[in-house]
Amino acid sequence: MNARPPKKPRDLVDGVLLLDKPVGLSSNDALIKAKRVLNAKKAGHTGTLDPFATGLLPLCFGEATKFSQDLLEADKTYEATVHLGIMTTTGDTEGELIEQREVDVTREQIEAALARFRGPIFQVPPMYSALKRDGKALYEYAREGITLERDARPVTIHGLSLVDYTAPFLKILVTCSKGTYVRVLGEDIGAALGVGAHLNALRRIQVGPLSIEKMISLEDLQAHAEPLSLLAPVDALLASFPAVELTPELAKRFLNGQRLALGKEEVRVPAELGRVRVYHDGKLLGTANLQEYAILAPERLIAAPQTA
Repeated sequence: MNARPPKKPRDLVDGVLLLDKPVGLSSNDALIKAKRVLNAKKAGHTGTLDPFATGLLPLCFGEATKFSQDLLEADKTYEATVHLGIMTTTGDTEGELIEQREVDVTREQIEAALARFRGPIFQVPPMYSALKRDGKALYEYAREGITLERDARPVTIHGLSLVDYTAPFLKILVTCSKGTYVRVLGEDIGAALGVGAHLNALRRIQVGPLSIEKMISLEDLQAHAEPLSLLAPVDALLASFPAVELTPELAKRFLNGQRLALGKEEVRVPAELGRVRVYHDGKLLGTANLQEYAILAPERLIAAPQTA
């Protein structure tokens, strides 16, 4: 029997891929496929999209994984289609029919219902979710026919607008905080209208500063002659933070993890305190917290500085 050829070693790949996740594929499966195409050693995604959902799934490779938490915390924007009058076990198209009702609502009633969900609200997480209870995902309990009590959690709906209404389909645009379940929002809107609902389609179009303009499909990624050229730089994840450019001596000290006093140095200091991205000679060194008295405290450092 012939021995198997040795596996090709994985490459050190740094950057961000803005993937247009297709319907029917889990976020983790999409990541595995992209990682295989790029032959990347280290990778992670920045917030799960349900299998039935599509759209922007930022994938982080190498040094970019150090900053993926920033996107997990970021606000997100979705286009969603709510199917009024039909309720399912999962709140989306993957579940079984629970109940069907006649739909007879006006745009005025819809606008009034949407107004109730703008701003800070409390939302009960769905049973069909990856949240853990005693080390076990809620969806595992749900598949066994078990329903557990869940505490309502605070989320914020920053924007909620009606895009189109052609009964029984209601298209909305949602910008929300982390932890928001748009499936639950769709169900709650249906409940507020007295007809029930489930989510028929969901597409994510923005995550923090990243949007769909430079997304690429999995098929195009797999067919591309130079897939590595499709990666955005590591600092694409940090575009919303002010930049600080350090001198050679300060850059050396920063990479050694030292706190820096910028007030007496030839460094342009941002006006506002808080998180900043740090560079030297156009290369990203990492992130830091700019504190009172122009003190720069290193936060996350990268191993190989990236060209801006």
